[in-house]
Amino acid sequence: MNDDSRDVSQPVAANDAAAAYARAEQYVNGLIFGPPSPPPGTPPEEIRARAVARLARLRAFLEFLGNPQRTYRTIHITGTSGKGSTTTLTSSILTAAGYRVGTHVSPYLQVATEKLQIDGRLVSAQRYERLVDDMRQSVEAWVADGHERPNYGEFWVAMTLRFFAEEGVDVAVIEVGAGGRFDVTNVIEPDVVAITSVGLDHTVTLGSTLPEIAWHKAGIIKPSSTAVTAVTDPESLAVIEEEARTVGVELVHVRQGEAYSDVRTTPTGTSFVDATSGERLEVELPGEFQASNGAMAVEIARRFAGDKLMLNAIRAGLADARFPGRMEIVQQKPLVLLDGAHNPDKVRSLVRNLKLIYPDQRKIVVFGALEAKSHGEMISVLAPLADLVIATMPQVLAKPAMDADEIAAEAPAGVETLVIPEPQAAISAALERAHDDDLVIVTGSLYLVGNVRERWYSSAAILNQGTCWPTSDGASRR
Repeated sequence: MNDDSRDVSQPVAANDAAAAYARAEQYVNGLIFGPPSPPPGTPPEEIRARAVARLARLRAFLEFLGNPQRTYRTIHITGTSGKGSTTTLTSSILTAAGYRVGTHVSPYLQVATEKLQIDGRLVSAQRYERLVDDMRQSVEAWVADGHERPNYGEFWVAMTLRFFAEEGVDVAVIEVGAGGRFDVTNVIEPDVVAITSVGLDHTVTLGSTLPEIAWHKAGIIKPSSTAVTAVTDPESLAVIEEEARTVGVELVHVRQGEAYSDVRTTPTGTSFVDATSGERLEVELPGEFQASNGAMAVEIARRFAGDKLMLNAIRAGLADARFPGRMEIVQQKPLVLLDGAHNPDKVRSLVRNLKLIYPDQRKIVVFGALEAKSHGEMISVLAPLADLVIATMPQVLAKPAMDADEIAAEAPAGVETLVIPEPQAAISAALERAHDDDLVIVTGSLYLVGNVRERWYSSAAILNQGTCWPTSDGASRR
């Protein structure tokens, strides 16, 4: 371990942090080669063969690195919706319980260092640059041995798992990127796996039916693990239950009315009654869906820690957890809410909670989506809620956005729309048109949320202070 390996987020000069980050990203982004996903019409067997080969290549590379992922315990979390929040909540509970916790979330909103967290703090930009340099040397040695160069996703997973080993974590909580069975994170042997939900998303690679998608998500269940799920859809659940039986592991269900009940949500948070303790627990994240995520995190932590997990750690962890870009309020007068809902299920949940929490406000929606997403269905669900829709385009490397004019054309008749392709210009236009008591909602893509969030929390400040909520005085809030 390097002498400075535990110095994961010490503030430094902002210019130095930005320069170090830029140097690291230049190399890492250079590993993005080939199409971001199989094009429509690619035969399923070809998609699967590519995925299997990628996992085999990554496992071999990890062997070359000394299998760092075997030096600590792991928790693996997937789901169409809720996996990011559940990952964050689980990590926060275990941190409060005294564990040294590594957390990997995917994707990031603004800076890549969001994916490398220790006890809720982001790795520093300088440490990130050193990590990338060390990995670059390992990659060159690997390639010199005659092996294929890892791509962006493989590099990131290998670097993450090595980083957690260098940091001496007790446990790493790993969020799946997409699916599960063939996701690049599926190279670990977790103590606990969790499936939060199954919905229609990533249909090109995962399939067009819920059972097909459930099969992919169930692929993270391992013989050494306990499996936890909040899935209730009968078809999806049957697939998950069959996988658990085949693998020979216990499947724990987290259902409303059984594991938790009496859900309440406000603009500042969500609470529920935990069936095991009989206590009301509070999550400082708004939205009814956070009750399920919170109950999942509690069950995951209990299954991981056993009798060592005290109720006070559960309370503290749930209360301390923050997750950017998920029903996040970044401004008052007018109220501005950022939510990275990027599939129809997430948008329906967002609309339901906006009606519940903000029933009376006039609403302006800034919406943009990636080309590969079900943007037509999303805008048809979202637009009737809005007094004005501003169509825009998320800006992200190697992932094309849907044309803003086409999004506006997909809005239902009678809904007022504007087309402003550039995200910062779109949010500026929304704020100019909003009154103090209005609600401005930015949604449709996590990448769009990350673009717009720069207005309130700059990437430079995040890099400098090691938190997604930097403050002007440096007293950063986690």
